[in-house]
Amino acid sequence: MPNNRAANVIAKQILPSATSITANYRAAGRSRSKAEFIAKIGLVLEEADETVCWLELLAESSIVPFSKLRDLIAEANELVAIFAASRRTVRS
Repeated sequence: MPNNRAANVIAKQILPSATSITANYRAAGRSRSKAEFIAKIGLVLEEADETVCWLELLAESSIVPFSKLRDLIAEANELVAIFAASRRTVRS
């Protein structure tokens, strides 16, 4: 990441959203009920999607070249799809 104001602001958004994925996923695994699991996995999904948003913003604003973020964005989108599928499965 470059050392400039825009990059620093986005980095400060990515760190909490990305680390929240792990904490909430762990909490989902320890859920005491189906409803609690659905709520927690919903938080995981929201944080994963938010992380994708920040990564895309880095690329779209040319703060970081898309070529350096392509694989990371693809993997983050795969995680979003996995968490969304998990939530759909549990709901049905």
